Amino acid sequence: MIKAKKLYLETFGCQMNVSDSEKIVTLMKGIGYGQTQEPGEADLVLLNTCSIRATAEQRMYGHLGKFKSMKKKRPELIIGVGGCVAQQEGEELLKKAPFVDLVFGTHNLHLLQKMVAGAEAGKKSVATDFLDDEKRFDLFPHAENEGGVTRFVTVMQGCDNFCAYCIVPHVRGREISRSADKVVEEVAALAVAGVTEVTLLGQNVNSYGFKEDAAPDFAELLFRVAEVDGIERLRFTTSHPKDISARLIDCFAQIPKLAPHIHLPAQSGSDEVLKRMNRGYTRADYLAKVRALEQACPGIQITGDMIVGFPGEDEAAFRETMELIEEVRYADLFSFIYSPRPGTKAAGFPDEVTRKEKQGRLELLQAAQKRITLARNQSLVGSVQRVLVEGASSSGDSLFGRTGGNRGTVLHGDLALAGHIVEVRITEGLQTLLKGEILHA
Repeated sequence: MIKAKKLYLETFGCQMNVSDSEKIVTLMKGIGYGQTQEPGEADLVLLNTCSIRATAEQRMYGHLGKFKSMKKKRPELIIGVGGCVAQQEGEELLKKAPFVDLVFGTHNLHLLQKMVAGAEAGKKSVATDFLDDEKRFDLFPHAENEGGVTRFVTVMQGCDNFCAYCIVPHVRGREISRSADKVVEEVAALAVAGVTEVTLLGQNVNSYGFKEDAAPDFAELLFRVAEVDGIERLRFTTSHPKDISARLIDCFAQIPKLAPHIHLPAQSGSDEVLKRMNRGYTRADYLAKVRALEQACPGIQITGDMIVGFPGEDEAAFRETMELIEEVRYADLFSFIYSPRPGTKAAGFPDEVTRKEKQGRLELLQAAQKRITLARNQSLVGSVQRVLVEGASSSGDSLFGRTGGNRGTVLHGDLALAGHIVEVRITEGLQTLLKGEILHA
């Protein structure tokens, strides 16, 4: 009897990498690899990596090292690295980690079956070429339609904004939008498989379709996806503030299925810092978009990203960022110390902010946001929220779901409610989640 081959896959970074990993699982099934959660059982280990910050890249290299001893004991074990670090490093990755067998970039998933077959025959390979035509979408398989409650659907890849600190255009390539018909086709197939909620993905979904005169814009795509039978809730990420249109903002008032949540990264509250970052908007521009969103969708939950310690950020600029946080009152905020990334414009900027100053600012910012998040969660106590039940909670003795505003919620009920939206009265607001009781099952 032929032994079934096993794939162990780890994913680092953003939702785009999560989506790519779903496709990798489908590809590997096509050549006989079933997935395992135990690395010791694996015949093939793949890491889908992130390089958006230096710490993420360093963590990946440190993590990769744990597979070196496994390879020494089992030379037949195949180890591969994909994603953004692979795109950035290419051949250099094999020099840094010679026990790795294959390196595949962000545009090369379609080559993975062939590369793994080559590794099975003892051949190392590297593929990091960019594909600059929309045909690249045709080279990527849909993830297997095994159902589930929520799924990601890629609508575009790459970014043309070239923010001074950001490596995304260098590792994901230039913007290209996927055919609206193909997006709707994939969403419809997921709905048939039992999916209730889809999140449309892109590095900057707001510029979807801009390059094609006859193509629908992102707002039109949202309307089309919302018409798919079986899809009860619709989300999208990520939005660049300079590109979010009045038409897209109006979608929050006009599309009932569109969740009342948006991730809108500001990155700084200082106009001078925003200018050096090449963000393309001012603090006033950003706040005007926030107020327009709140008017279109009262109660909308806004999350964001913030960078501290960007080159040239003085104490006054940092205070402006802190003031912005208090003014917007984000539901949640991902915050990081600036780290230079190779190939970006900011990597050449003089940086006079000390590490100690950066760390101190980050701690102040995170403490403020922690307070705001808890207060916002507590303010929901007594309200009735529409919660999409995703399944059992991590403890196993209750259910877990998310409100339209993307607040994780724990509640008691029958597991058969998974995939259904239920009305829930919020009884407790904690730091990282809500607790509630079902009103109507």
